[in-house]
Amino acid sequence: MFVAIQQKLNSHPVYNINFILMCMSTLLFAASFNMMIPELPAYLSSLGGAEYKGFIIALFTLTAGISRPFSGKLTDKIGRVPIMAIGSIVCFVCGILYPVLTSVSGFLFLRLIHGFSTGFKPTATAAYIADIIPRERWGEALGLHGICFSIGMAIGPALGSTITLYSSINTMFFTSSFFALMSILILFNMKETLVKKEKFRVGLLKISRKDVFAKEALPAALITFLSYVAYGAILTLIPDWTEYLGFENKGVFFIVFTISSMLVRFFAGKISDQKGRVLVIKIGLALLIVALILLGSIQSKLGLILGGLVYGISGGILSPALNAWTIDFSKPDERGKAMATMYIAMEAGIGLGALCAGWYFQDYLDRVPMVIYVSALICFIGTIYMLRFKNKPQTI
Repeated sequence: MFVAIQQKLNSHPVYNINFILMCMSTLLFAASFNMMIPELPAYLSSLGGAEYKGFIIALFTLTAGISRPFSGKLTDKIGRVPIMAIGSIVCFVCGILYPVLTSVSGFLFLRLIHGFSTGFKPTATAAYIADIIPRERWGEALGLHGICFSIGMAIGPALGSTITLYSSINTMFFTSSFFALMSILILFNMKETLVKKEKFRVGLLKISRKDVFAKEALPAALITFLSYVAYGAILTLIPDWTEYLGFENKGVFFIVFTISSMLVRFFAGKISDQKGRVLVIKIGLALLIVALILLGSIQSKLGLILGGLVYGISGGILSPALNAWTIDFSKPDERGKAMATMYIAMEAGIGLGALCAGWYFQDYLDRVPMVIYVSALICFIGTIYMLRFKNKPQTI
């Protein structure tokens, strides 16, 4: 019976065994590094580095962005699975080292190294999904995969804050490392999809200009950049803002927005397959602007919940559509590079948003709404840019 179920899964265009394993690994990976986010601002302050809060996310995204050209090239050369494994291994090692390196400089160094995790795993993951799923089902598959990422994002902050509240932050760090280890073990049971593999050699680490950006994917990369500036600001400000509004658990916002994101990803992905990426992206950007206005204007628990709810819906709409739009643009043998281009833009947006928000914020809570409104304006620029594209299913 088990063999029959496995054969049926393997023959399904979307729900095959490799896709299921991929989703499980992603859920654990997302939970691992997101588990820390709500607690890191206060932890850095306890180390004496309150003025460096903007660097918590900025350093992470810096190395994530820098590593994208390498991960994209290696994904297309040596295989998808090894590159995904590197990302999870970095999470595992960093989780162990946070309780060891307890100076401000040591913490910031680890944030820099930790960024390599998201620089490697998501790039190879998207290419792997495109390999095993038919083109006409990419939006649906990426939506389903995004649900698993969202579950990890919801479980992570909630679990991390709970563990820190009732045990210690070091226990939380070790739990994060354990989740990453389970993600690695799943990857070892997955079948490689790259047909023309090369053995790793040092020469593959040489990056030329053509390895950095896939020109065909730049429209999707630009919208990704403009929409993720707000996310960088939110990651930096929301933990302190949540506490200021009276919530004991700093992961409340992340729980709300990831659950609402999870609920719409599947349907948004399918709609982008049927009606086109452009229409879905426009709707997602409009809702993102609404969410930011709610967060900035309603300074109460209700405002945080409403803002998080709409923000999650917008993210659930945008993420699978932008991923699928990027793959639509890509060449079959350069999917890793195309996804790397999009993720470089994402990391640049998050990093810039986090750095600027942290620089302006300086623990003055009355400055939070202004940062959020500026983020909304940047998203509006992206909406104007999207007006130039006609809506065609699965095309530019």
